[in-house]
Amino acid sequence: MLLLQSHSRFLLEALLNRVQNVDKATEVDYHWVEFDDVRYHVQVTMKNPHIVLLSVSLPVPPPETIFIGGLPFGAIEAIKAAYGNVVQILDPPRDGFNLTLKLNLSKLPPNEENKHALLVKIASVREVVLGAPLRVVLKHLASKNVASDIDQLLALVHRPKESFFLIPQAEKVTVVFPMRFNDSIDTVLATSFLQEFVEARRTAGLNNAPLCMWSSSPPLELKGVPSETLSANAGFVTFVIFPRHVEGKKLDRTVWNLSTFHAYVSYHVKCSEGFMHTRMRRRVESMIRTLDRAKPDAEKVKKSTSNKSFKRLSLKDLKDHRSNSMS
Repeated sequence: MLLLQSHSRFLLEALLNRVQNVDKATEVDYHWVEFDDVRYHVQVTMKNPHIVLLSVSLPVPPPETIFIGGLPFGAIEAIKAAYGNVVQILDPPRDGFNLTLKLNLSKLPPNEENKHALLVKIASVREVVLGAPLRVVLKHLASKNVASDIDQLLALVHRPKESFFLIPQAEKVTVVFPMRFNDSIDTVLATSFLQEFVEARRTAGLNNAPLCMWSSSPPLELKGVPSETLSANAGFVTFVIFPRHVEGKKLDRTVWNLSTFHAYVSYHVKCSEGFMHTRMRRRVESMIRTLDRAKPDAEKVKKSTSNKSFKRLSLKDLKDHRSNSMS
């Protein structure tokens, strides 16, 4: 199974290229979109080549999620903690974006290793922002407590107008994903994939992994949630996260894997479709070769037919032939 990288590769390449050519007075103006409808805009002017403006547009949140100032709760604190004085949050952000960051390249660490690590962290702005509420909940889990200002049921955005749910407790956090797919083939493959995903968790080598369950109907933890929010044509996946899953460096990995779980499943569903299409094409090509070998050689048939000659016998010749055969 392939796990998605937490940083945007294109954003990281753009930042590294800008750092290497910071003394060149060239303008930069990049727009692109990545999975789950996260849009980026990077801009550098000739007047201020050391300043990079990074704008991010997040997926449209459904009504049950909590956004403060256009961002998930805890996002501002997470940005300040991750980037320090290198990044400044502009208020208001650029039109059409939820967040605009002002990067001062002259304040990057002089050490190349530390500089690269910070640029990778900046390229992971999606994880920092969208994963902020999940990080707050899981940090309290690591301390085996629940924050007093957090609801018993949280809805967090992860795709346009779609959310997943957290049920925080002192000893565990239950995470529920309603799985939705637009294509009917994707729905069938995803349902089969998720059921196998649950079975794989039961193998001996994955005893320490989070508990995983799949059901076709909403689990009891989502009782009281509006029915339109729980429309899921590929069922519901539930993970149970314990303190051991968020200890130390495991926290960042757990936050990223959970916040991109739907994209992870979608990626492997599309890979499965591509693999099956390749197998079917190879099978058809093999059958065509078999049929071609079964055809008679046209040149041999034509040649053997042309070599045959027919002679019309007269009545006298026929009598002589019979007499010779009787003798």
